Amino acid sequence: MHRSIVTGILLSAAMASYAVASAPEIPWSQIASRPHDQRAFTEGLVAHGRVLLESTGLEGRSSVRRVDPATGRVLRITHSSARIFGEGLTVLKGSAWQLTWRNRVINVFAPASLRKKVTKPYPYEGWGLTTDGTSLIASDGSPTVRWLSPGSLTIQRTISVHDGDTAIGRLNELEMIDGVLWSNVWLTSRIALIDPADGHVRAWIDLSQLNPGISDPDAVMCGIAVDPLTHLPVVTGKFWPNMYVIRLDAPIPA
Repeated sequence: MHRSIVTGILLSAAMASYAVASAPEIPWSQIASRPHDQRAFTEGLVAHGRVLLESTGLEGRSSVRRVDPATGRVLRITHSSARIFGEGLTVLKGSAWQLTWRNRVINVFAPASLRKKVTKPYPYEGWGLTTDGTSLIASDGSPTVRWLSPGSLTIQRTISVHDGDTAIGRLNELEMIDGVLWSNVWLTSRIALIDPADGHVRAWIDLSQLNPGISDPDAVMCGIAVDPLTHLPVVTGKFWPNMYVIRLDAPIPA
């Protein structure tokens, strides 16, 4: 999400709100560490063929990129206008869709050339974006996740994400992997594995062991995709010098 303006008090409250989690935590292993452009304020990550597409944020620095998943090299880049704050990114129906934070637009690109095709009005605050192959699936920082028609951007349905009786907010980057909705929780190192049918958190992943060695408080985890090389999850963060391929070491419970 956006550059942090959150105090330590708010961060402590955010962490405390997830201390009552009832869903289990899944063990994981790091399979690979690969380079990542440390200048990228990563907001969205998604596979497209043999490359990764990446959306970066910050006014005056937002972009969409084609990235080599093995080397992290930026193969192509389209810069946004100075006032745009780029957010979540996905590919659906032959187009790359990029949310914006508070600009109230969604930008649509040709995923190979990164040529902008159209800009559409978007009535919500933009955080994370993914797809189930039919609809756009978007978060706005609240526990609500919306399924949207890619043609009209009208709401098809919503879920409210929860772990037991606890509503889970600050849902940021989204990725649909094998029918499970993955979402990192902003300001934490945790990923919620969400049932897209009813919004309940089936399990958690704690990635606090990934240490990019950065003291910047804004350099939080943000970026989840399916690695084009191994077909395992790959994660990164804002200003992180590395991407990490991980493997879950236990099945995701129902």
